[in-house]
Amino acid sequence: MSTNEKLRNIAIIAHVDHGKTTLVDAMLRQSHIFRSNEQVEERVMDSGDLERERGITILSKNTAVMYNGIKINIVDTPGHADFGGEVERVLNMVDGVLLLVDAFEGPMPQTKYVLRKALEQKLKPVVVINKIDRPDQRVDDVYDEVLELFMELDADDDQLDFPVIYATARDGIAKYEMDDESDNLTPLMETIVEKIPAPQGDPDGPLQMMVTTLEADEYVGRVAVGRIIRGKVKENQTVVLINGDQETKAKVGKVFTYEGLSRVETPEAGMGEIVALTGLGEVSIGYTVADAEKPEALPTINIDEPTLSMTFGVNTSPFAGREGQFVTSRHIRDRLFKEVETNVSLRVEETDSADVFKVSGRGELHLSILIETMRREGYELQVGKPEVVYKTINGQRCEPIENLTVEVPQEYMGTVMESLGQRKAELSNMTEVSGYMRMEFVIPARGLIGFRSELLTSTKGNGIMNHVFHGYVPYKGDIPGRSRGSLVAFEQGETTGYGIFTLQDRGTMFISPGQQVYEGMIVGENSREMDIDINPCKKKNVSNMRTSSSDEAIRLVPPRILSLEQALEYINEDELVEVTPENIRLRKAILDRTVRGRAAKNARK
Repeated sequence: MSTNEKLRNIAIIAHVDHGKTTLVDAMLRQSHIFRSNEQVEERVMDSGDLERERGITILSKNTAVMYNGIKINIVDTPGHADFGGEVERVLNMVDGVLLLVDAFEGPMPQTKYVLRKALEQKLKPVVVINKIDRPDQRVDDVYDEVLELFMELDADDDQLDFPVIYATARDGIAKYEMDDESDNLTPLMETIVEKIPAPQGDPDGPLQMMVTTLEADEYVGRVAVGRIIRGKVKENQTVVLINGDQETKAKVGKVFTYEGLSRVETPEAGMGEIVALTGLGEVSIGYTVADAEKPEALPTINIDEPTLSMTFGVNTSPFAGREGQFVTSRHIRDRLFKEVETNVSLRVEETDSADVFKVSGRGELHLSILIETMRREGYELQVGKPEVVYKTINGQRCEPIENLTVEVPQEYMGTVMESLGQRKAELSNMTEVSGYMRMEFVIPARGLIGFRSELLTSTKGNGIMNHVFHGYVPYKGDIPGRSRGSLVAFEQGETTGYGIFTLQDRGTMFISPGQQVYEGMIVGENSREMDIDINPCKKKNVSNMRTSSSDEAIRLVPPRILSLEQALEYINEDELVEVTPENIRLRKAILDRTVRGRAAKNARK
């Protein structure tokens, strides 16, 4: 066994929005990494449009910086629990982690989740307390909370002896102590080099590499990314791909390593290096790339199971095919199975209907990001209500439960607790943090469906919630669904101001004048619990007997515009969301009101 002292592999792990991606930006900037002859732009690691818009990391990214002749490979990981599958994979590529914690919020559910994964793999942690410039920072308390978290997760003595760096990632400043003067990240870089172990292994043994990420390249096909555990890999080398009991011969095309934001071609790469290989054909995540003469498999990666499923189907509304480019079941099927290749926590199953697929993922956000991505690529589809994935354990029907953390101002505490009580949540802890109440619950995953929008409404936008998968428990009983019915259009046409005005008293409208609607489309929420068929396309009868005063200006209440996540949370079992590149519409699964009425009557029998 030898050590590659010229290399360090680290992952940055943290709760969502604690500053991971901003810190990587600062490290790149201070390493004088340039892109297209320009200084690094803001949040350069969040490369996707959706990542930039939402300010979250969805896919893990690789980059590398040089410090005093030592190459530091950095993996930026997602903070959302829904993308936990990404985090688990990339931890296989590193020897240590930077655990980033907000100087005000302290450790949050996702901090605990990703740290548990890192400690299980015996990775060396460096704690970075970020955002120390916040006026409400509570650095000493946060340090104590981090220490308690390590002890709670059964960290060993070596892991408990973690170094702490204080940082303001936005300004690119790091310090050993709060009172130190600093204008750069040198203390952080020094700590990484000193405390994170260098990769260990046999540089001259037969090749072993685990494929942990796949990238798609339109010119060279699949690019397999992973860390070389043993040996070397060269251009045009013959290798064996091992997947379980299957072994397939393949030939490496080109070998790339990471420098800054770019992949750089190299003739060969050695033990401990994170590389990208082309030319391996039908390679997939979890495969071992091994020496052709002495093929030996590495242990497989275990990924947490999906907890939520939805149906994806061909759009069957009267407006089908008007706005999308890819509308057939073959298009949707190909796209979903292509996604499974790189999105390891996703499952796609065919159903009895050739036009409908069951897609399972790690949460609403995980699935809605996929739907939003497909929509932007020109796909048109309809999706059903999210449902949790049940398991039978020891003959008992069990359901997934989540650890939920809610932060609300004190005056809204009672409302939130009442709402969560109906959703079968159990309070496990409560603390006060700067005027906010932080409450921790254990709640069935299905109790979270639709809760985010309810929380924002009941706290006037002041509530913050985060949740992370906890495990499976026996079924906890029924949870009441939506208490209000839908307003459903009963004919196709164009909505009018007059038609909407006459219906405003019935409930909240989702549409505005001049919009095309069809029979069975949901155009609003009823103020009562049953569905009502309405006609928002009604026109005013014109006659020459009207005086000018009778034609007063009508005043319309602005409609409620639902985002994709809100639409998915809103619908009932007999409703669907129609998703096209231009519109998100809600509709009844059965459009014809006569047939729908008959089906409802049969269901009640």
